[in-house]
Amino acid sequence: SGTSMDKPGPPVFNYGVTLPILLHGDAAFSGQGIVAETLNFSRIPGYRTGGTIHVIANNQLGYTTNPGESRSTLYASDMAKGFEIPIVHVNADDPEACIEAARLAMAYRTKFRKDFLIDLVGYRRYGHNEGDEPTFTQPLMYQAIEQHSTVREIWANTLVQRAVVQAGEPEQMVSRRMEHLQHELEALKAEEAMVEPIPEPPPPGAARRVKTAVPAERLRRLNQALLQVPENFALHRKLERAMQKRQKALENMDEATVDWAMAEEFAFATILEDGIPIRLTGQDVERGTFSHRHATFHDVKNGNRFTALQSIPQAKAAFEVRNSPLSEEAAVGFEYGYNVQEPGRLVIWEAQYGDFINGAQNIIDEFLASARSKWGQTPSLVLLLPHGYEGAGPDHSTGRLERFLALAEETNMRIANCTTSAQYFHLLRRQAGLLRIDPLPLIVMTPKSLLRHQRVHSTLRDLSEGNFLPIIDDAWTAGRPDAVRRIILCSGKIYVDLISSELREQNAAIAIVRVEQLYPFRFELLQPIFDQYTRCEEVIWVQEEPENMGAWPYLQPRLKEFLNGRALLHYVGRRGNASPAEGSAAWHTIKQNEIIRQAFNLESHREINERARKYKLVEK
Repeated sequence: SGTSMDKPGPPVFNYGVTLPILLHGDAAFSGQGIVAETLNFSRIPGYRTGGTIHVIANNQLGYTTNPGESRSTLYASDMAKGFEIPIVHVNADDPEACIEAARLAMAYRTKFRKDFLIDLVGYRRYGHNEGDEPTFTQPLMYQAIEQHSTVREIWANTLVQRAVVQAGEPEQMVSRRMEHLQHELEALKAEEAMVEPIPEPPPPGAARRVKTAVPAERLRRLNQALLQVPENFALHRKLERAMQKRQKALENMDEATVDWAMAEEFAFATILEDGIPIRLTGQDVERGTFSHRHATFHDVKNGNRFTALQSIPQAKAAFEVRNSPLSEEAAVGFEYGYNVQEPGRLVIWEAQYGDFINGAQNIIDEFLASARSKWGQTPSLVLLLPHGYEGAGPDHSTGRLERFLALAEETNMRIANCTTSAQYFHLLRRQAGLLRIDPLPLIVMTPKSLLRHQRVHSTLRDLSEGNFLPIIDDAWTAGRPDAVRRIILCSGKIYVDLISSELREQNAAIAIVRVEQLYPFRFELLQPIFDQYTRCEEVIWVQEEPENMGAWPYLQPRLKEFLNGRALLHYVGRRGNASPAEGSAAWHTIKQNEIIRQAFNLESHREINERARKYKLVEK
């Protein structure tokens, strides 16, 4: 709110449009890490609000925990000192002092456009809630509270002493108000009045009807516009060579020259040309963790910056790209709030590595996954999570696909793991086309080593004439379906490993079918694929992740029900493990190669299982 993005170029933020007020608990302010992460946003471009007024509702307790047990500082507010935020401690029993503190906060915020904190020091009269018994743990404190007049009583006595009201008048006012509230409560029909708002369901088949193909000539014009840089702008020589190569990349309609980053940039450019603003944030997103995006160029002589997507003449809306602090929980929380506030914008957050989404699990569980059923909200936030097993160890391998699938229910999100740049292009354009009619969060397991892999590259024709395919059949076996005895189902990087193997052409009896959209799973699209392979005897799900992770725990019962005994269902992949990946690159390579060998092995299952035990894999 307050950010204008209806014109091309960078966004324009008006600090005077909103007044952010953030309420904290005293124990939470010092104890919860997301508070420090959020305070760190206060002066960062793309996140600063022009001054947030923070209010600590200071009860001098954290449930049953005393201040000395919950923080190392004298005051609950002391952490704000590190961010040079002015702090006022005020007695909650003194309404006039509280009003003056609020006026001071507003005046400071108006003049300096910076945060201000009010530490409202009070107490909890009834403990943590009305059913709590606080004297179990703070007997002396609550003896004092029991003898202490309430804020209302103190203020009423003050008004009587000042002759503002007559003696007894405050009690009469309270009595009248309580009678009115009691009357309203008794007249209330809870089963009718307390019904939670439910968002209107989207029109059936909305996602399937979105047109994502873009004419070739339009893409060629955008490509030329994206390659323009300001006069005398000194590009890095490596980037200069890459841009020269792109000049002729789209000459041949059927040559696979469109890599992942190019497809993404084309998707963004066409979305901007359609008049939809884009906000892209995350850890190192301007360059991209793997040096693939380069959304912002840096002049090697003077350090000046240039963002092509903010300068193309075809754009009808603003483009914003921001490197975020090294934060997940606060950053994803910020983008969720931004997205809910501005549903007509394509809001994207990218993790440095998919594994780091762990740090935002609270936001995923509390808001993103349960937005519709719990909050009546319809977010469309996109999460890009670099995912794939490449020997980088257990902290740089997985976007935790299994956790999102475990949360997937009631069509509350879309989850994809694309195998080509064109699929990613169409997926982003589909998401933009659904912002108003069928908004859902989009979780994308994005590649790392495959960003520049030739097998992932697409043609101009794929972008100009294709569309997003939730499930893709094996083109290699399409002309001879009767020869197929085994169907391999897989998703993402493991597909490229399978088709790149020398074993691929030695096994004409095996079809490899890609699942590009894991949720909602489109079984109605899988049905005709299975129907054509009339002699298929078994279906194997192949994945890189351990058996208790990845897509298998979610898909196994659903695939079993789908097959209904028509073919055997097996799993090939790593055994279940508490750690998502090996810590040794050499051991990773051994296991990865063995997964591929087992996937193509048509021997008896007993022989396969013996070898699986040797390599700590599993085939069931």
